[in-house]
Amino acid sequence: MLATETLPFTLLSEGMLASIRSVVPISYDNHSLESVEGHLHLEFAVLIGFTGDQKGKFIFKGEPQVFSAIGESMFGMPLEGEMLISFAGELGNMISGGLCTNVSQNGIIIDITSPTIMEGSSKVSGFKKGMEMKISFHEKGELSLFLLLD
Repeated sequence: MLATETLPFTLLSEGMLASIRSVVPISYDNHSLESVEGHLHLEFAVLIGFTGDQKGKFIFKGEPQVFSAIGESMFGMPLEGEMLISFAGELGNMISGGLCTNVSQNGIIIDITSPTIMEGSSKVSGFKKGMEMKISFHEKGELSLFLLLD
């Protein structure tokens, strides 16, 4: 196991990208990691906490239509309403669970919490370090993935 105060963001981001590749059947471009400070403003997002060797939060932020387009690519039909909300949480769950599996190969053990869907104007603050990675899914839109360490 790595004995570090905080997990390296590169390890988390590489694990996240590998998980996205295995879960989402859409080509994408990822942008470099950018530092995040202060607070995040969210309109529609999925928040998943993580515990274990490191504590923090994963946040998947995007327009509802981007989550719907990803769902359509996976299930062959557009998602809306309660199905969209349920799918957004499950997508966050699948990607975060895959990340846990990926980083465990490096001796890092983290577990995830149940997803929380955030709708409407919300703020997230209180994290020590944060990074944002934008993922642009070809012809579907963009998700911002936040890796926040407590």
